[in-house]
Amino acid sequence: MKAELLTIGDEILIGQIVNTNSVWMAQQLNQMGVQVCHMASVADDETAIVDAFDAAAKRADFVFITGGLGPTKDDITKKTFANYFDAPLEENQQILDDVQSFFTARGRDMGRLNRMQALVPKGCVVIRNSVGTAPGMWMQKGKTVYVSMPGVPYEMKEMMLKTILPKIKEEYALPFIYHKTVLTNGIAESTLSELISDWEDALVHSNIKLAYLPQPGMVRLRLSTQGSDFDQLKKAVAKEIEKLQVIIQKYIFGYEEYGEESPSLEKIVSDLLRARKATLSIAESCTGGYVSSLFTAISGASDVFKGSVVPYANIIKHSLLEVDKALFDTVGVVSRECVEQLAQNVLKKFDSDYAISISGIAGPNGGTAEKPVGTVWVAVATRKDVRAIKFQFGDNRQRNIVMTANAAINMLRKVILKEME
Repeated sequence: MKAELLTIGDEILIGQIVNTNSVWMAQQLNQMGVQVCHMASVADDETAIVDAFDAAAKRADFVFITGGLGPTKDDITKKTFANYFDAPLEENQQILDDVQSFFTARGRDMGRLNRMQALVPKGCVVIRNSVGTAPGMWMQKGKTVYVSMPGVPYEMKEMMLKTILPKIKEEYALPFIYHKTVLTNGIAESTLSELISDWEDALVHSNIKLAYLPQPGMVRLRLSTQGSDFDQLKKAVAKEIEKLQVIIQKYIFGYEEYGEESPSLEKIVSDLLRARKATLSIAESCTGGYVSSLFTAISGASDVFKGSVVPYANIIKHSLLEVDKALFDTVGVVSRECVEQLAQNVLKKFDSDYAISISGIAGPNGGTAEKPVGTVWVAVATRKDVRAIKFQFGDNRQRNIVMTANAAINMLRKVILKEME
């Protein structure tokens, strides 16, 4: 069963609002076995909407439409919907009662435009709106079902969860669709692809599709399959992930179940620290407090995070964290020696069990032939020792900051896991 998601409204096309409806609907539909094959946004124009309806019918069993159901003149979806199905608009008493109740409950009078919300195409299945005034409409043309809903997210979600999704489940036999994502860090997408090429080629025999989802500092590998037995699908994917682990275990830091919140590196590390009743402190220069903000964004951060210093200026590196001044003129602040001292000294200052330190050239200026933009040193200190690694990222400042953060947190993760062996 395939679906198309169609968003109507000039506000989407000019970038005035973000289309979150399609993302949410896609997740809900995938989880119940409906495959989303296409998404589109269309202007508030009857010809454009009709063309989109016709095009969608060629590739989808369901077309889910959001937007354009308000009572004002710029909202033309309902009129276009009625014309498309050659079904005149008629007043629905149940919807009229709903609209009247909506305004009565708020101590307001129902105006003429509001009353027009009760007009629906003749013969459509009316979807009541319990949190707004615009009803949804369900109609079929040929083999394609068209479902029109308000563009207001909470109204659309209420209709989908309360009426539309249960109706689809009841009336259609749907397969299971299963996704699981492997989260990797510290390896480029192209290098990863070469490394797992043979494993990826063999997936064709397992009816499993692989997708690469790169982002700064990490690559997510999504495995997707569908069939009639959900448990068998999960087992098949788990079997392939076991094979993958043999190849790239050192790059894997977590797994994501579709529809659930993706575990972040900082959350994984926070949980490791909490389990060990251990604490963390940070000294970060070129990332300017970004790494610390990732940890403090997690509920209960105070259990594991003691604090941080952002020693951006060299004088602060020396005065607050006692970095040897001689390093500034010899090896420089972007060096192994500097980050090792930063990590060891911030660990002592905060009396923590672990410490991260960072010093680098985020860019776009400040690079040299020996230390180009994107050069970053990261150190992780424990009460026993300290280790540092040099990274070479790109020339985009914001991306460098994010990639540095991911690299530093993942480095700490590996240190903790090593100590747990």
